[in-house]
Amino acid sequence: MKRTLWLTLILIIISACQPQTPFDTISFIDGENYRSLPASSHIPAEIFAENKISLASADRVLLNGQIIDANTVMDCDICTIQIQRAVIVSLTTPYQDLEVVTAAPTVGDVLTDLGIQLYDADFVDPPVGRVTTDQLKIIYRPSRQLAIRVDGRIVQIRSSAETVGEALIEGGIPLVGLDASQPSASDPLPEDGQIRIIRIVEKIELEQTEIPFETEYVASNEIAIDQEGILTPGITGLIVRRDHVRYEDGVEVSRTSEDEQKVREPSTQIVGYGTKYVIQIITVDGQELEYWRSLNVYATSYSPCNSGADRCYPSTASGKTVQHGVIGVLRSWYNEMQGQAVYVPGYGYATIEDIGAGIEGKDWIDLGYTDANYQPWHHWVTIYFLK
Repeated sequence: MKRTLWLTLILIIISACQPQTPFDTISFIDGENYRSLPASSHIPAEIFAENKISLASADRVLLNGQIIDANTVMDCDICTIQIQRAVIVSLTTPYQDLEVVTAAPTVGDVLTDLGIQLYDADFVDPPVGRVTTDQLKIIYRPSRQLAIRVDGRIVQIRSSAETVGEALIEGGIPLVGLDASQPSASDPLPEDGQIRIIRIVEKIELEQTEIPFETEYVASNEIAIDQEGILTPGITGLIVRRDHVRYEDGVEVSRTSEDEQKVREPSTQIVGYGTKYVIQIITVDGQELEYWRSLNVYATSYSPCNSGADRCYPSTASGKTVQHGVIGVLRSWYNEMQGQAVYVPGYGYATIEDIGAGIEGKDWIDLGYTDANYQPWHHWVTIYFLK
């Protein structure tokens, strides 16, 4: 049993040490050329030497689509060897211009081999999928992260644009109308990546100012005495001013007056003061009175020797004796109503017969007494002008 196991192991070792069966031919791709090569080796470099195929240092060797070293032993039943020939391409970036010897199959592969991380927003011309050819010119401009402050929010984008305005268009938030940006649309992208959009609106606004009307008073026999009524309403005038107003992000930043025009003249208001006598009836102190006017007046009192003068004056301006039943009033009242019968609550009936200096700013009457029955008055009272 042990002898059988040893014989089996010896056969396996001998079999493993036997050289691999050489290929008769192998599939070979060189650029766009496809053919079969005689192959007596499992090492690509030896097959190339056998077929007098030169290999530059930057050329790539692929086995069944995978990059390998030319001295790698091939271990496959069906093998296809491919050479990607190196070419010279020029690369222009914002930082430098390069000449690159590369066997990368596409523009994107060239950039990746150079350690460049590509983003969708990067600018690459020709496109990344373009097949690499000799003397190809590649322009690469990397995108940058931008924070755009607009309408109260911050929009994050990547852009490889050369100017702020182009980046805003790429981001789907172009400047509209009078909108502006900081930095301006024609400036290059800012180093800190911060962009602000300012929404600008300019409007013409109308500012109205009223011109007050004047008031004219006229006598009217259609209105009861001591009453007033508007006979012709007044109309205010109107001035209209045009203002040019500028708003930035909804905030007013400037206002310029362009024009001012009076569009309506004021019209005087006519107010009628009553001259119509209307007889009314009232009961005061138990007395039924027929009167045409009543006024709230400040009442004082006097007598021949209690008038505040330097001596006693027994007579009134009308010639009557100073006593109960005569009253003094302002000169303007006396001139209009001398002899007018009145009734004063708490005093009684009287007639206007005298003139007094009065109290400035008040409707005033002075109640007459004799020295013997004098009573002081210093308060407000209603006087009734009798029929």
